[in-house]
Amino acid sequence: MTKQLRLMAVHAHPDDESSKGAATMAKYVSEGVDVLVVTCTGGERGSILNPKLQGDAYIEENIHEVRAKEMAEAREILGVRQEWLGFVDSGLPEGDPLPPLPEGCFGLQDVEAAAEPLVALIRSFKPHVITTYDENGGYPHPDHIMTHKISMVAYEAAGDPERYPDAGEPWTPLKLYYNQGFNRPRTVALHEALLARGLESPYGEWLERWDEMERVGRTLTTFVPCAEFFPVRDKALIAHATQIDPEGGWFRVPMDVQQEVWPTEDYELAQSRVQTSIPESDLFAGIRDNDRYE
Repeated sequence: MTKQLRLMAVHAHPDDESSKGAATMAKYVSEGVDVLVVTCTGGERGSILNPKLQGDAYIEENIHEVRAKEMAEAREILGVRQEWLGFVDSGLPEGDPLPPLPEGCFGLQDVEAAAEPLVALIRSFKPHVITTYDENGGYPHPDHIMTHKISMVAYEAAGDPERYPDAGEPWTPLKLYYNQGFNRPRTVALHEALLARGLESPYGEWLERWDEMERVGRTLTTFVPCAEFFPVRDKALIAHATQIDPEGGWFRVPMDVQQEVWPTEDYELAQSRVQTSIPESDLFAGIRDNDRYE
């Protein structure tokens, strides 16, 4: 009997799975890995970012249902399974000072309590590897930061029979990664490649403001080659029609340039219970031939 590897990707909103690590997931699915996306919220407070759909009364009144349908289409494209944790989107507060978060939203939940449904999913799905966000959330959206917090609690607690005793039989995941796809080396490489080809780069302003808008000091440890699945990633992203403009900035870099210049999706190894060597090219490095691989 062939053992099956299992990957769990924990995300804040529907569409996050398609913009962060989607090509990696599609690659592993093609290799027979069982992949489960966990979506913490329904994206109920997300804005309609596609200008072609702005002002659509039906979408505005039924945004939760619309985004659930978009998620269903994206997961079919990627070939993954998906579960909702059922928390309510916090929205992205704006202003100075920032307004308080809405009552009952994900960002205001007690971390220990909010981690329990994720612990239950870990124990039932039994992932070997979990991906999530770093302590800054990738960017400081309250739902992304809360996703990080519950992921860290769940990773540590899932294998402990004394914690969350009503959440199923214990299971100990072996590795946890932070998504780091929006990193400076990749952005610089694409920016310079576009200029060298005489093409316009969408990254100039980003790089000028990088130190203000990005966290610093991240360590890239793991580079998963998945360029052939970039088109699948983009198709899944476009399925989230309310969130993505097919003619917008996401798609301004020609596919052949992306595949040639930066053919990987990148991660930061945050926790590991197996030995591995850095840098890695596989999220399952140290697991495939490990005696603890079940």
